[in-house]
Order: sequence, then structure tokens, then C-alpha cells
Amino acid sequence: MPASHLYRTEAIVLKRSDFGEADRIVTLYTPRLGKLRAIAKGVRRPKSRLGGHVELFIHSKMLLAKGRHLDIITQSENINSFTRLREDLRRTSLAYYVGELLDQFTEDGVENYLAFDLLVKTFERIGESRDPEVAARFFEVQLLGHLGYRPQLHTCIRCNITVGPTGNFFSAAAGGVLCLDCGQTDPRARGLTVNGFKMLRLLQSGDYATAVRVRLEPALRRELQAVTRNYIEFILERQLKSIGFLDALSANGFDAVASRP
Repeated sequence: MPASHLYRTEAIVLKRSDFGEADRIVTLYTPRLGKLRAIAKGVRRPKSRLGGHVELFIHSKMLLAKGRHLDIITQSENINSFTRLREDLRRTSLAYYVGELLDQFTEDGVENYLAFDLLVKTFERIGESRDPEVAARFFEVQLLGHLGYRPQLHTCIRCNITVGPTGNFFSAAAGGVLCLDCGQTDPRARGLTVNGFKMLRLLQSGDYATAVRVRLEPALRRELQAVTRNYIEFILERQLKSIGFLDALSANGFDAVASRP
């Protein structure tokens, strides 16, 4: 195959599906090429050299060949398998959610290095953190900013006055916070507690080291999840498939906070 038809890239596997008798189609997210779909031929055969290198959430260096419909993965070398995020169901489910969220928000072939870097760090954090759900909330808020959907959390969307942590509202339709007066006139806005407002601002600031040290009470945890979920679903105009499974885990007693020291 001519060298001009080959290219190398780092990639993380977001999604995969079996194809034919032994092949697999994967959705990859890359630092310079954005999202792309490729085929790993023969990967499901026991002796395939690609076996174990194109699994979900694997961060790899890949050599691909340009194809007519799908590019072909010819070589792959693991950089990070993120083993610890696979050690319990809650962490794995959060990784599925993060991958689906990025997949749904991005188009093929649109470069966004910041989103790629955020994805790598988020998979590490989901695996390592005592509270992997904070890593997921941080990913949501930061990704919205990287993709042009950064919610306004400093001034009222309607009247433009500076808002502080005094009890405000959040409007997904308006794209940010409303002051007390404006929020009370918007039936679609949801109340935002002082701690909820502060935590959203902290997540948006990019200070993960501080955010992960905050001990979230159950009510605050639910509030943050509700606000970010409502805003994401408003933008996408649908609910992500992984949400139902995450909700089922919570309903069956799978605590978001792991016991790992």
C-alpha cells in the first residue's frame, strides 16, 4: 500500500460494533483529526494482532490506511488502557456516558485538541478518583465550554446584572443563570441553591484539584446532575442512552462515591 495512503494518530475508542464474521467498526476520537470511524479487519479472530488494542476506552497510537468508505486500522499500540475505570460497574458506566456525550456533541472530522485532552484526563480521573462522579460533572461543564456551549454563570442572561451566590435560577433555554427577579418570571427556569451555584462556577473555572476535594452532600450531587443534564438534553434535544443505565444503578444502591482511599 502506498505510504501516502497511510497516516498515524493517537486515538481513543468511543464506540464499537461487530461487522461481518471477524471485523469490527469503531468510532475514534483523535487529537488532530477529530472524530472518525474506522474498521479493524479480522480483530475478532483469536490470533489477531489488533486484539486488545481496539477495545472501548483504549488510548492508542494507530496506523491507519485510507479506505473508500472507512479507513482501516493496520497497527495499534496501547498508550493507556485505563484499567482502573473498568474495575467496577459505576466507573465503567460513567466512562460509557462520557464517551457517548462526546460522540453526540461532535461531528466527524472536526479537530478539537482541548476536547481530546479533556477526554484522556477524564478517563484517568474516573479510574483514580474517590468520587468519579465529580470527574463526570467536570467533563460536562468543561466540554460545553470547549464546544461553544459555555453557560453564562456570572451575569443574569436577561437583565445583565452581576449575580452572586444568593439564590438564583438556571435556564437551559436562556443558556445560563437568571437573577432572582428574572428567574421568578420564567416558568422553565429551575432554582439554584447557593452551593449549587458555587460548585457550577468552580467546575467552569477549570480547577479540578479543588473541585474533587469538595465533599458533595446527596442533595447537592442530585442538583448538579439535574442542572447539567437538563442543559445537555436541551442542546441535544434528546436523552443519552447511557443515562437510563446510570439512573438504574443509582436506584439499585450503587453509590457514586467509591470506598477507595
